[in-house]
Amino acid sequence: MTEKILIVEDDTSILRGLQLNLEMEGYQIFTAEDGQSGIETFEEHKPDLVILDIMLPRMNGYEVLEAIRKLDPEVGVVVLSAREGHDDKVLGLTLGADDFLAKPFELRELLARINARLRRKRIKDSTVTQLKFADVTIDYESRRVLKGEEEIEMTSREYNLLCYLASRPDRVVTRTQILDEVWGKDYEGTDRTVDNFIVRLRTKLESNEEKSTFFQTVRGVGYRFSPP
Repeated sequence: MTEKILIVEDDTSILRGLQLNLEMEGYQIFTAEDGQSGIETFEEHKPDLVILDIMLPRMNGYEVLEAIRKLDPEVGVVVLSAREGHDDKVLGLTLGADDFLAKPFELRELLARINARLRRKRIKDSTVTQLKFADVTIDYESRRVLKGEEEIEMTSREYNLLCYLASRPDRVVTRTQILDEVWGKDYEGTDRTVDNFIVRLRTKLESNEEKSTFFQTVRGVGYRFSPP
């Protein structure tokens, strides 16, 4: 099935250029030139990925992003912005963007990021809907985590980190890899950010807080998810 991409961009030359190039790549393209139309088009066509400009009429890109995340927490969103400021990147990623690209951008770079995002979606769509280890169940369809019969409350970032680690059992991943894949390459956090979130997962999911069972520290490198 042809993958669908929605482009929300008010600059006609950029919009048409992206549409032409992405159609040549084999994608089915839908477009909108203002924020409100972007949301309406998203609801109608349910795309696999959204390319979203920030400076839009009627509703800005941040407002559109918030609306999209309420409609679909999983869909990939690549934000485009003429502003390269740190605060803009942080706000976009905090609101749920998967990637952030400053204008002017290289078409090849945007295509690479689109392909990477959709590749992860393809892999996820082709896998099982649940993962179980010990007494923990990750339900990918509902984005719920159970410990026994009890549902464990998790933030979106905690859940994404858990899924990332659980998809790589017994493999060592560095803190940098985790930051890039879970927070995004443009996120300017530190190793300590990862450490703090690992502590949260241990507290919520492990029975013995003094000795980690699932989320093992590999000193000087990163972490290993080791299911029983």
